[in-house]
Amino acid sequence: MDFTTLTIDFLKQLSNIFGSYGLGIIALTVIIRLAMWPLNVSQQRSMKTMQLLQPKMKAIQDRYKNNPQMMQQKMMEFYKEHKFNPMAGCLPLLIQMPIFILLYSSLMSPQFISMAGQSNFLFINRLDATLKGNAGISNDGKFSVGQRDTFSLNKNIKVYVGDKELENAKLSNPRNAVKVQGDIVPGEPVDLKISLDDFDLKFSQLAQITSAEATVTDNNTREIEKIKFTKQGDNLVASVPTSATKSSFNYDVLLLVVIFGATMFLTQKIMMATNKMQQADPTQEAMQKTLGTMMPVMLTATFLFIPIPAGVLLYLIASNVIQVAQTLIINKQLDVEEERKHKSGVVSAQDSFASSAKKVEAKEIKNIESDKE
Repeated sequence: MDFTTLTIDFLKQLSNIFGSYGLGIIALTVIIRLAMWPLNVSQQRSMKTMQLLQPKMKAIQDRYKNNPQMMQQKMMEFYKEHKFNPMAGCLPLLIQMPIFILLYSSLMSPQFISMAGQSNFLFINRLDATLKGNAGISNDGKFSVGQRDTFSLNKNIKVYVGDKELENAKLSNPRNAVKVQGDIVPGEPVDLKISLDDFDLKFSQLAQITSAEATVTDNNTREIEKIKFTKQGDNLVASVPTSATKSSFNYDVLLLVVIFGATMFLTQKIMMATNKMQQADPTQEAMQKTLGTMMPVMLTATFLFIPIPAGVLLYLIASNVIQVAQTLIINKQLDVEEERKHKSGVVSAQDSFASSAKKVEAKEIKNIESDKE
């Protein structure tokens, strides 16, 4: 199953509903966050349980600090006794990672670039743009290239027998199907070829192929061109004009990176404020505060060097904003639950006390009546 294609198709449906691919990405973020709501509730509940159990856990650690094996055994018994899983809070993070990788690969794929890569949204010029891009123009009939560039194909390739299109002509591996013949010299035509053996067709059909049309993507610059290939022996070949690539700096993507850092910093601050541990060890508390400050800075700095598409940054920003809202709402719900439990416990204790008092009173009355007799 091609999850990248499924993701792109789903984004296309969302963009048709909401009017743009930018809003489609935000809608996808909302859908993912809502689907993960039960896991986020579990995560927040786990963190609150950690707050309540922290003093007892600290006592166990202090008592058995000279016997790590016994400490681990006692901690496991403690977790089992209180039905607490310390790893429960990590599950949402583990699930988000493959989603992030899938979205990244989708927005960097030739299918998305050829379909909607040049879509804009608000101040974003191109959803597929990274911080440093090339100045080449897609669909102008020539590639802006460097000497080590590689190329890939969109899987939707049109294959012809004479003037008639051959149906059901598919490549087994579109990303690696197109090869460069010889060396790439910027300013001189680059020769590309596709082996007929890469098609999922019968031998008799391969012999009839005369030409093909395909969308070719420069994997280094993300520039796309529609190229016509002609049959030559056992290959389909094309010669495409080139020019030397010129790098450009996308300030709109830089602004997205800054906004991402700010929203992540806000997310960390709110989560720390709403989940501050009671009677926490000062060293551990200081460590968490430092981590909450350094993590946004480190990730933001990383995105200055790793080519993250603007669409993925838009997803991360929307995800951070929604997470802030979810954290506040979920913590409010958990506080209400805790208050109800507390009131219920107080009422139960009062009822128990009243019942005991009535029993004592009844016993005293019975004793008095016995004395009178």
